Amino acid sequence: MRPTRLRWLPLLTLALVAGALAAFPAGAQPKGVPVKVGVLKLTSSTPIFVGVEKGFFREFGVEPELVYFQAAAPIATALAAGQLDVGATGLTAALYNIVLGGEKLWIVADKGREWPGYPLVAIVVQKELWDGGLRSIKDLKGKRIGVTQLGSTFHYHLGHILEKDGLHLSDVKIVPLQAMPATMEALKGKQVDAILVPQPFPGAAEAQGFGKIMAWAGDLYPWQIAAVFYSQKLAVDRERAVAFMKGYVKASRYYFDAALVQRDGRAAHGEHYDEVVGITAKYTGARPEIIKQGFPFQDRNGRLLVTDIERQMAWWTANGFMKKTLPLKSIVDTSFVEEAVKALDR
Repeated sequence: MRPTRLRWLPLLTLALVAGALAAFPAGAQPKGVPVKVGVLKLTSSTPIFVGVEKGFFREFGVEPELVYFQAAAPIATALAAGQLDVGATGLTAALYNIVLGGEKLWIVADKGREWPGYPLVAIVVQKELWDGGLRSIKDLKGKRIGVTQLGSTFHYHLGHILEKDGLHLSDVKIVPLQAMPATMEALKGKQVDAILVPQPFPGAAEAQGFGKIMAWAGDLYPWQIAAVFYSQKLAVDRERAVAFMKGYVKASRYYFDAALVQRDGRAAHGEHYDEVVGITAKYTGARPEIIKQGFPFQDRNGRLLVTDIERQMAWWTANGFMKKTLPLKSIVDTSFVEEAVKALDR
């Protein structure tokens, strides 16, 4: 009987192959290796959303599973705890302190800069206070300023903006509200006088009539506000880590060419602008007209402003949020993005 049964094996194998092929119609791609990515539902997360929606990550064999958070610092904590493979959010004191405490996390790519002419974070004041004359940074002296958390990107940003106008953090009352929707509710309920929030929240505050954008913070103080960072587990899995970065760089280029391209020194919309607006609206829940107020800047190839990370650590240390600064080589690894760029440009 055994010879008879063996004769069926080639037919069985063909049937299994045919079944597998049928599961992926012509032009479709099989799912890649899962990668858990911690993100916020913000306009600055658009390159990640584009990469998922357009299949750029899957093209290189990885399948991002988006895990949504309400603030940046918890993403760093979840990454250190092994709950995430990738973090894509703001650079906070918490991130630096986790590495200072002995954990291994790697800042690997750009995910957004505060940059002149590209709206990201805004200082939004109560509409009534704006109408009453609260129009400048110096007018914030003595006021209650809502941020997500102490040690957050907003805390850092506010400190530098105040310092440029001769003020200090001690000249305002910082109110930590934990999550961005909570800062909006606090401004609406007049529990704070102003807030720092990223798009699409500033546009929503104006559209709903309770807030007024005083200034886009990037026009006042440019810096590397957000990054992509890897867990140690992903970083040592070189093939998977580079594959994810290839998808990310391809998505970054698509985003840049659609929303950040300049012509004759002025911002202009690229061919896929409306598509990128639609993808952003889908993943953030914001209305397209609010998203069209502007997209934040980031490098087309996802390259970091590495020296700015050193400057951030120095400021956190000087203000008592870090015991000491870290050597850049212990927290930054640009080799993933450089390898991805080289591979895509072949």
